[in-house]
Amino acid sequence: MAEKGESGKNKIIVLAGPTGVGKTSLSIGLAKELNGEIVSADSMQVYRHMDIGTAKITGSEMQGVPHFLIDIIEPTEEYNVTRFKEEAERVIEDILSRNRLPIIVGGTGFYIQALLYGTDFSDKTQTGYRQELIDLAGKYGSEYLFDMLMKCDPAACEYIGRNDVFRLSRALEYHHVTGEPISLHNIRERSREAVYDHRYFVLNLPREELYERINTRVDVMIKNGLLDEVRSLKEMGCEPSMTSMKGLGYKEMLRYLDGEITFDEAVRIIKRDTRHFAKRQVTWFKREKDTIWINKDEFQYNNERIINYMIEKMSLERGRYGKEYKRNL
Repeated sequence: MAEKGESGKNKIIVLAGPTGVGKTSLSIGLAKELNGEIVSADSMQVYRHMDIGTAKITGSEMQGVPHFLIDIIEPTEEYNVTRFKEEAERVIEDILSRNRLPIIVGGTGFYIQALLYGTDFSDKTQTGYRQELIDLAGKYGSEYLFDMLMKCDPAACEYIGRNDVFRLSRALEYHHVTGEPISLHNIRERSREAVYDHRYFVLNLPREELYERINTRVDVMIKNGLLDEVRSLKEMGCEPSMTSMKGLGYKEMLRYLDGEITFDEAVRIIKRDTRHFAKRQVTWFKREKDTIWINKDEFQYNNERIINYMIEKMSLERGRYGKEYKRNL
């Protein structure tokens, strides 16, 4: 069995960061160096047939490193934080049983928080009010819910997107049922004791550079056939109301195919909303505790230097943490 930390808890590494920052290539190098296996914490890469718009890692890009929680369900199925937590815990146990190091990689901070702190996000408090809110969004648009939330919980609006009907309705319902802001609930959750002996790294870039990378990334997605991918999904029966089709790139291209907006407008919105999403991701990770931030420009964008720094941080802070897993080359 894998070594446990000084606390007696199992060891894992988290590599998070905003979309487009370069987590994938860095995680491969890290996994090779530390005999690790990768658990995806991406709420969209779980879906099959959705490769281009999710920037899903390819088989060749994996370079032989095992990956989990990618391509596990159909786009017509529902996926949520509760299901992720259960499946990630099971995968981590399997990886540890083979004396490998689990490396959690992704940008869905909500998922990572649930995994690290054992948070129960099952909808035990769901009421009829949730459906009322969803109906309001259908009638007046998601901005209507966002404005409602801004009045009772402006802090939550910093990390919940204007188009995220699920999380907006959940936050409003939580306030309606409990009388307190969901942002206060999240602060309490961050104060919980972690389930794992972990190191939580956040990869980042200067904002303008990140935005430029995002714009270029969207252009590449368009060139690689994002429209055809969405058209195929539509032919499979995927509809805008499905969780999978609310992802960036997918909902905009569906609107284009439905004749609601022009193609150029769809591309413009994808770039704009992806930049906004990245900003909210950074805001979320800044609120998390015990994170170790890695600014790529400070390492001359060199993954080898970054990996050495990560191993150094693990070794310095947890004795032989990094060395225990270092591959014998």
